Parts: sequence; structure tokens; C-alpha cells
Amino acid sequence: MLQRLATELGPWSWWIAGFILLAAELVAPGVFLIWIGIAALVIGALSLLFWDAAFWAWQLQLVLFATLSIAFALLGRKYFGKNREASDEPFLNQREASLVGRTATLQEPVVEGRGRIRLDDTWWSVNGEDMPAGTRVRISAARGRTLTIESLDRP
Repeated sequence: MLQRLATELGPWSWWIAGFILLAAELVAPGVFLIWIGIAALVIGALSLLFWDAAFWAWQLQLVLFATLSIAFALLGRKYFGKNREASDEPFLNQREASLVGRTATLQEPVVEGRGRIRLDDTWWSVNGEDMPAGTRVRISAARGRTLTIESLDRP
């Protein structure tokens, strides 16, 4: 049935398939079907030129379509996959990383390398050298929900 439909529609079958894939990208966005749809449109354009040529068999069309789909997907990922704009809030979803470099005063002592610190409205687990309450500290690293601190009050 598909072969008969492709034969009846001729080179326009690739154009229809391309537009269906582009429409599917609108319904289920993920910036993937667009590259396959563009590949189908390119094969459709080539089919308009070469439809009656002896070398333009359906096997060659499918191989070119698969090759172009992969090539366009890789190129699209390379050029459009990265967000090149610098964000005004680079740590928006990385709260721990945004705390690195901040200073605070210990409200509880650090005993045996472990303790807790209060920053803003949250208590955080900390690692560092033993320090009494009231010591001014700087957050030097963050790993998960645990912060690494160093003393600013050097004796």
C-alpha cells in the first residue's frame, strides 16, 4: 500500500512525509523530528529533479534519507544544542553552588569535622576543621546538601 501510494504521488511523497514530520515536531516538541523532516524535504527536492532518472531508485532515496537525517540531527545538535546566551542567574537551579564564597558565622560548633550552619532560612550540613560557635567561616565548596567550610578567624 505504501509503495503504491509513493508511486502514485511520485516525488511529492517525500514532501508530504517532510511536512508531516515538521507538524509532528509542533505537536511533540523536542527539536528532533525537525531534522528528519528537513531531510525528507531535501530528498523531495532531489526527487523533483531526478525522479525519472534510472539511478534514482527507492533504495538510494532511503539511504540518502537516513544519511541526511543523521547528518542534520548531528549538525543541529552541534549548532543549536548549546545555550550560548549567558544567564543573569547561572546558579538558578543549583542553590548549593550559589553559596560557594559566602561568609557566615557559626551558630553551632563543628565537632569531629561535621556540623551545621544556618544560611538565610536553611540549615546546612558542613564539613571542615573543628571550630567553636561564633567563628566566621567561608564556604569553599558544595557537594549535594553538604558544604565545606574554612575559618576566616585564623589565630
